[in-house]
This record gives sequence, C-alpha cells and structure tokens, in this order.
Amino acid sequence: MIGGIRARHLPLILTVLIFCIGYGACVVQYPAFASFRVIGNLLTDNSFLGILAVGMTFVIISGGIDLSVGAVVAFSGVFLALVIQNLHMPPLLAFVCVLMISAAFGAVMGAIIHYFSIPPFIVTLAGMFFARGLSSVLTTDSIPITAPLYTWLNDISIHLPHHGRLSLIGIVMLLVFVVGIIIAHLTRFGRSVYAVGGNRQSAELMGINLARTTILIYTLSSLCAGVAGIVFSLYTSAGYSLAAVGVELDTIAAVVIGGTLLSGGYGFVAGTLIGVLIQGLIQTYITFDGTLSSWWTKIMIGGLLFGFILLQRVLLALTSRRRVRTGH
Repeated sequence: MIGGIRARHLPLILTVLIFCIGYGACVVQYPAFASFRVIGNLLTDNSFLGILAVGMTFVIISGGIDLSVGAVVAFSGVFLALVIQNLHMPPLLAFVCVLMISAAFGAVMGAIIHYFSIPPFIVTLAGMFFARGLSSVLTTDSIPITAPLYTWLNDISIHLPHHGRLSLIGIVMLLVFVVGIIIAHLTRFGRSVYAVGGNRQSAELMGINLARTTILIYTLSSLCAGVAGIVFSLYTSAGYSLAAVGVELDTIAAVVIGGTLLSGGYGFVAGTLIGVLIQGLIQTYITFDGTLSSWWTKIMIGGLLFGFILLQRVLLALTSRRRVRTGH
C-alpha cells in the first residue's frame, strides 16, 4: 500500500523519472543531445515559459488558476515595443513600468476573486480577454525593437564547454526558480499558499489573512508574466499582440506534469522546472528528428497531462481511503 506521504510525492518522482528516461533515450538515438550546446539552448528556448510556470505553480498550489498570463506576455511585449521604439523611453525604465502594470493587474484580479467570491477561472478569463484586447488596440503590427541595450543584453552569456552557451534569459529563468523555491518553502507567505490550497476554511481559522494571501498570489503570477514578457521581447526582439497565444495552457501543463496537484495544497516549484524541461525535451527531439510535425509536441504533452491527472486522482482516492481506515 502506498503511504500518504509517499503517495503525494509520487507525481514528482514520476516526473523526474520520465525526464531522465526521455533524456537518456534521446542521447542514445542522438549523442549530440548530451552536449552543453543543446542543454544551453533547452534552457534559453524555454526561459519565458519557465518564468510563467513559477507564478502559475503558486496559483495552482492555492487551488486557483490563472488564464491571463499569455495575454500579459503579449501586452508586455507590445507595450515595450511602443514605448521604446516610438516614445524613445529608456528600456530599463520601460521594464520597470511594465512590471508595475502587470503586478497591479494581478492585484486587481486577486482582489476581485476574494472580495466578490468569483471563481478564479472566470476572473482570469476576463483578464485574458482584457489584456489581449488592449494589446490589439495599441497595435496589431509586429514592432521590432532595435534598442542597443537589447543587443547588449542578448550578447551576455556564460560560456559552457564544447561551444555551449547559457544566455542571460536562461540565467534569469534559473534565478526566478531559485527565488520561487525560497518563497514557497522558506517564507510565511509560502506556507500560507499551501495552507489556503489545502483547506481554505482551516487556513482562515489558523489566522491566515485570506484577502492578502489571495491578492499576493495573483500579483506574483502577473509579475512573473511581466518578467516573462520582458524575456520574450528580448528573445524575439519584437512586440506583437498575437504573441504567446495558448501559452497559458502550456504553462498549466508544465506545472501539473511537474507534480503539482490541480486540487491544490501540494506541489514543488523545482518539479515545475522539470515539467518545463520535459516540454522542451520533446520539442528538441522533434527538431533533431526532422520528420515529425511540431504538433506531436502538443499530442505528447496532452498524453502526459492526461496520465498525470489520472495518477493524481488515483493517489488522492488511495490517500482518502487510508485516512478513513486509520481515522486521520
């Protein structure tokens, strides 16, 4: 019989095993997979998705959902392109502005979710349409960003052996994961997020301020989306209102595959990193193969997501049955 604690850790263990087995199989078929160049590209190409997934992990651990993150990425890119190219605002000041706007956007959604008792799905869906629509109102054109700072930032990297390169945006993603791990496991706010996701009524009886916690969770998620928007604009050197369409679903999939329970109360930020890397690994394999359609990425992610959700339901049922038998 699977013990309670072990059962809750099983999705994370399975995630790590799937990544190791998948990576090993790729190396056997294509030895170049083991090169530092591929590893550096894997982190760079999935940097904005990873940053989004850190914020989404907190949201899902709390039992919520945030469908607005992809639209916030698009809005951030369009905003940066317009103010830097057309208004000649210094890029660093533009970065600060977009982070403040995205954080305020998340705080408003969190306040609406708590004070009006509206499901997060509805509020963030409205937020998604609002941010995407606002991006299109600003401009429907793809605006290139030619600021010298962008070129300079894209040239910053850590050189790895055998011509490998870890870019600045890959470094930023790893730093965001480190900060996310610290917040989740070593701060009072992190413990409050787990408590709210585990049982909202019990968390309130424990003295946790539900309003402040809910607002901070969605502020953090949108702030991560703002950072991801900056990273995405550096990656593409452009802003486009239709960028990152559907990426919110990729983000949710990465978090769930990373071992976080959709029902809330359990999950690891580090597991989310593995979930992101699994998606990147599939995309890289398809690139190496050269004969498979990119849609196979979606098919394989869909299969993994379905399998993990089924696994979570089975483990929750086993855990509940065990609690009934033991009286805990």
